Amino acid sequence: MAENTGIGAHPRRLAETAALVVGGSLLLTLSAKVSVPFYPVPMTLQTMALLVLGFTLGPARSGMAVLLYLAQGAAGFPVFSGTPEKGIGLAYMMGPTGGFLLGFLASAMLAGWFAAKGWTRSLWRAVPAAIIAEAAVFVPGLLWLGALLGFDKPILAWGLYPFVLGGVVKALLAAAIAVALHRTAPR
Repeated sequence: MAENTGIGAHPRRLAETAALVVGGSLLLTLSAKVSVPFYPVPMTLQTMALLVLGFTLGPARSGMAVLLYLAQGAAGFPVFSGTPEKGIGLAYMMGPTGGFLLGFLASAMLAGWFAAKGWTRSLWRAVPAAIIAEAAVFVPGLLWLGALLGFDKPILAWGLYPFVLGGVVKALLAAAIAVALHRTAPR
């Protein structure tokens, strides 16, 4: 299903896209503020929200929602996890989590691409799609962390290993949600 979200789109379609993008950005903000006790570190629900947005909105709309979310954060709104306590705006984004924030865009759009290709029709395909899209957050995140702190540091121990179990759980939940929504969506 093609997403006609551009300039030539019907005004009703543009209003629908705007509402979905703003709603997606709001979902990301709310999911950043929810901290779930987990082992070995507490987790937020952000990456699960990213996957659900991608699976339901498609690559273009979910990408726009993430870009709006990042723009709000860059402008100083306390939309990120740990803000305003750990700083706000570009100063926060340039810190250790900056690369992971960039990975949000890749993750949501990749999940949207998988959904557009029909991967959310069954759990057998949605689970690997969700895990791959979840992993997309970590590629720029770990590269950024290494560039910022030094690749001679235990980057994987700081930026990956503590989040693997939670990431898999969130990917499984997002895949189940996506399949359930696909099955109940009007045709």
